Formats: sequence, C-alpha cells, structure tokens
Amino acid sequence: MSLVNQFSSEQSRSVLVGPSTLVRQAQQRKQRQQWLIYGARLLLVVGVLLFWQLASGTILDSSFLSNPLAIFRQTIAWLSDGDPWYESTLIINTAVTLEETLLGLFFGVVSGLLLGFLFGLQPTLERIFNPFIIALNSIPKIALAPLFILWLGIEIPMKVVLAAVTVFFLIFLNTLNGVRNVDQHLVDAVRLMGGRQRDVVFKVILPSATGSVLTGLHVAIPYALIGAIVAEQIGANRGIGYLIQSSGESFNAAGIFAALLVLTLIAGLLNAVVNLIDRKTSHWKAGLKLSSADQS
Repeated sequence: MSLVNQFSSEQSRSVLVGPSTLVRQAQQRKQRQQWLIYGARLLLVVGVLLFWQLASGTILDSSFLSNPLAIFRQTIAWLSDGDPWYESTLIINTAVTLEETLLGLFFGVVSGLLLGFLFGLQPTLERIFNPFIIALNSIPKIALAPLFILWLGIEIPMKVVLAAVTVFFLIFLNTLNGVRNVDQHLVDAVRLMGGRQRDVVFKVILPSATGSVLTGLHVAIPYALIGAIVAEQIGANRGIGYLIQSSGESFNAAGIFAALLVLTLIAGLLNAVVNLIDRKTSHWKAGLKLSSADQS
C-alpha cells in the first residue's frame, strides 16, 4: 500500500471512529507496551538470579560471587541483629552513609549553584577565576582525602566534605553552562517590556538553567555516594563503605553484595526524588519553550 493510500485510510478511519476513540486506543496501546517492558524487566531479573543461584558452586565460584540466597540471608542477619530493630547493623550503617551523602549533596549543590549563577551573571569574574577552577577540577578528588583526614579526622565531617567537593564542580559547571546558554531573545524581550535585572534572573535565567542544573544533579548523586563510600573505606568504623571493607577483609562475598544492594537502593531513591523535581518543573520549562517559540 502506498503512503498516500495509507494516509487516506488513516484519515477515513479517524472519521469513522472519532478522535476520542483514537486517543483512547493510543493510550491503551501505550499502556500495553509499558506493561510489556515491566514484564520483560522482571523476567530478566528473575532469570539472572535463577541462573546465578543454580550456577553458584558449579560454573561460578561461590567464594568470590556468593549467590542470591546467601546474600538474602546476610541481609536478614544484618537487619535482625539489633534490639530494638533500628539499632541493627544494616540500619545504623545505612543511616550513617545516607547522612553523609545527603549533607555532601546539600553543601555541594548549594555552593555549586550559588557560584555557578554568580559567575554566569558576572562574566568578568568567570574569566578571572577560570584557570584556577580548571586546575582545581582536574585534581582527582580522592587525592584530597588524606588532607581532609588531617584537618577533620575520620568522623562524619570528613566524609561530608569529600562528598561535597566531589559534587561541587559537577553542579557548578552545569549551572554555569545553563546560565551562559539562556536564550538572549527572551532576555531582550523582558528588558524591552521594562523588566529589571531581577525579572530577567527570576523569570528567564533561573527557569532556563533548571534543565542543566537537574542534569548536573542526576550525575552528582552517584558521585556523592562515591565520595562518602571512598572516605568510609579509607578511614571509618561505620557506614556502608566500612561494611564493604570489613566484608572484603573477612572474605564475605555475600556481605559485599548485600552492601552494594543497599547502595543501589539509596541511589535509586535519590534519583527518584530528582525525577519528581524534574516532573514538577517540566511545565515551567514547557512554558519557557512556548514563550521562546512565540518570540521567534
């Protein structure tokens, strides 16, 4: 069937069944595809776990790769060794890592946002500090850990600072890039309508840079976790990094995988929060795009 005939057929069909029926059918088709994807993912996870369990001890070396049942038993053991339950090994160490990660994210994001917007709005400042920022950003953040231990010891502040420094440059550079790439037509339009600098910042620059900031935030979450975990492995007696380190020293592969599972859940939870913020601000960005299209 040619494209012309196919198009005519679709048009005839839309006239016969009505636009609301076509929309409903499209929604049902999309929903079926979504359930198909969920089912395929579930089958994939179940298949991998089943293969892992059956192959453990035969094809796979259980002393290095453990198996799902052993990881489950280790997780339950860590969850049930406290009285009351919230003083169990897993809860206490997860709470410590979560605290370090969230505080590191908070300080890294706030400082990165403030300096990113400042340097974006003041290009002269950005030109003065640019070589120093590039030099500092090129330093592997893990190399700073001994210095932070010397200054702050091995308690929580050291992990928070390392996580914050790791996050800072990601947020700063994304924010700076977002402010630089604001549509100049929108800025000019606001000024032509008598808008002040405050209007330009809050009604154009801030909404326009939201996408870049959220992108930086998505990338920053695993880096904040990395900063906290690496700091715990270098020197700590609490946290998920400490659990991984102590499990490795005692050749407890199930403990390492159980701790990694908790890290995955923390990262998933934080990413879900960022996705929620992204959805809440999507109408803001859509309005901006529409305004930009109207201007053009």
